[in-house]
Amino acid sequence: MAPKTPLGYRRILSPTAGIRVSPLCLGGMSLGTKWADRTGEITKDEAFALLDAFYEAGGNFIDVANLYHDGESEEWVGEWMKLRGNRDKIVLATKYTGFNDGAEKDINSMGNHMKSMHLGVRESLKRLQTDYIDIFYYTTSVEEVMRGLHRHVLNGNILYPAISDTPAWIVAEANCFARANSLSPFVLYQGLWNLNVRDLEREVIPMLRKEGMGLAPWGVIGQGKWQSKAQIEERKKSGEKFRGSATELDEKDIKMGEALEEIASEVGNGATVTTVAIAWALLKTPYVFPILGGRKINHLEDNIKALTHDLTPAQIEKLEKIYPFDPGFPMNRFGGDSNITGKTENWLIKAAAEVQWVKAETAIRPTSE
Repeated sequence: MAPKTPLGYRRILSPTAGIRVSPLCLGGMSLGTKWADRTGEITKDEAFALLDAFYEAGGNFIDVANLYHDGESEEWVGEWMKLRGNRDKIVLATKYTGFNDGAEKDINSMGNHMKSMHLGVRESLKRLQTDYIDIFYYTTSVEEVMRGLHRHVLNGNILYPAISDTPAWIVAEANCFARANSLSPFVLYQGLWNLNVRDLEREVIPMLRKEGMGLAPWGVIGQGKWQSKAQIEERKKSGEKFRGSATELDEKDIKMGEALEEIASEVGNGATVTTVAIAWALLKTPYVFPILGGRKINHLEDNIKALTHDLTPAQIEKLEKIYPFDPGFPMNRFGGDSNITGKTENWLIKAAAEVQWVKAETAIRPTSE
């Protein structure tokens, strides 16, 4: 039986984690009142309505952090799950390296060390009103952290370790250490990635493929700064500010918004600037679960439409030509990974012989409603 919306389909989180999640993840950074000057104003009732809309549309993947709104984001999500009685149907991700004591900000209540991890798990479990966390992120440091994470996995407090905003070499080192010592390796990576910020494609995404990890990118829709011409004019008339309190967009955001609007008109099927940006990320590499925040239900409904958009290679190339990405040395001199592209990339090999390659797995294509 087909789900109510494409959000109701389930995808395997990564080759190393068999948990099934919705193809889009609801980001909880906007759920709270203590960061209203940064994330916009939302009441608890509005937040619960947004969570309800996400869940009713088929979503089961929610991302929060102990830092968001000084813990209020976790509190709201925990209260919502308790009221709805749906905790075990939700795949819940949170992070611990921010301050665990709200506004107090004691130095040992944050960071990557074992005490911060212990406090992070303990306090997040309290705020979320649950006895386990599905996916638990941390950022940097290796031996102490991997042993500590594994202890929490054995205790049942954490199901899957994950990592965010960290260089690829540290992730690879941590996973190597974990496997060599029969500990739990990372299965998911979270980081900034979009059409204007493609740094993850240099080292992180190739590493994720090799490590069998999934990707939960944030900032996929340009943090709300990519707008159609009509949207820009409407905001100017109403005086509504863009993300980060900016009243004007820079030229780079304007150009990308125009390109996305052009592709959206080609795609049809209700495509918008936002949904095309999401579709680009979903189609670039396997095991991608964009984290999408926001405060309005109509934005969530619009985001779900991205799961029905199938961009052609020509459309993807057109978008990526707006601001060409330099993969850096040695890739820009010797070529990328032929196992991914399915064709010979290295000019030295091309000069010697024609080689046939087995192309690596690709992203799941869109599912129509």
